[in-house]
Amino acid sequence: MRISAQLDRLHAKVKGNKWLRYFSVFCRVALAAGFIPAGFVKIMGERFTSLSVNHPMGHYLEALHLTGYYYPFIGVLQVAAAIMLLIPRTALLGALIYFPIILNICILSLAVRFDGSLISSPLMVLANIYILCWNYDRLKFIFPFYTPAPPRPEFMSNKFPVKFFAGVAATVAIVVYSVSHVFDIKPRNTLTECKMQCTEGNSKACAIFCEGIHQNGRPLDKSLDDYHKALDEMGKVK
Repeated sequence: MRISAQLDRLHAKVKGNKWLRYFSVFCRVALAAGFIPAGFVKIMGERFTSLSVNHPMGHYLEALHLTGYYYPFIGVLQVAAAIMLLIPRTALLGALIYFPIILNICILSLAVRFDGSLISSPLMVLANIYILCWNYDRLKFIFPFYTPAPPRPEFMSNKFPVKFFAGVAATVAIVVYSVSHVFDIKPRNTLTECKMQCTEGNSKACAIFCEGIHQNGRPLDKSLDDYHKALDEMGKVK
């Protein structure tokens, strides 16, 4: 069986389940709720967070805030994508606009280890991908493996997809756990919060890292180098 036929069959089965339909609506509303407030802040020309400019994310957002009309332009796209997601007829277009924006936010959050969106942005990327997959029947024409086939009859199932939602819960748990434990140290939002990570085993190195970020405005990669060098020196002293 051709891959396009297999995907058509799987998509028809998924789209015929009312619980998965409810989940698609939930994803659309959740994604819209995440972008509307953030977008309006940018449209109004206000700075997005109160992070210090010494913080890696704060430095980026300060520079972004000073880019003239580019800053509110991003806000307009965010709000437009969010509103389109709320309207069934334009949900696919909204998801297509939304995806590159949230993917960029996700990669940025991971790159600078920003607590504010370190967990939420990967989950939003996954929710966005679900919406795109939900609309596979409208996107499949662009794929090279697509082969025209007779339309499949529509049906509706009331069976609760236990395995699917168990997979969703497991995915959320894995993302939260992975993102929370993948980094040995993070800049946090303030110097005080950063130093709360310090333990007896890394107190000196941790203080060097936190002060380098929040007091001296050193780049994240340089501060990480200082942190690991200090850890090595502490190990040699011991």
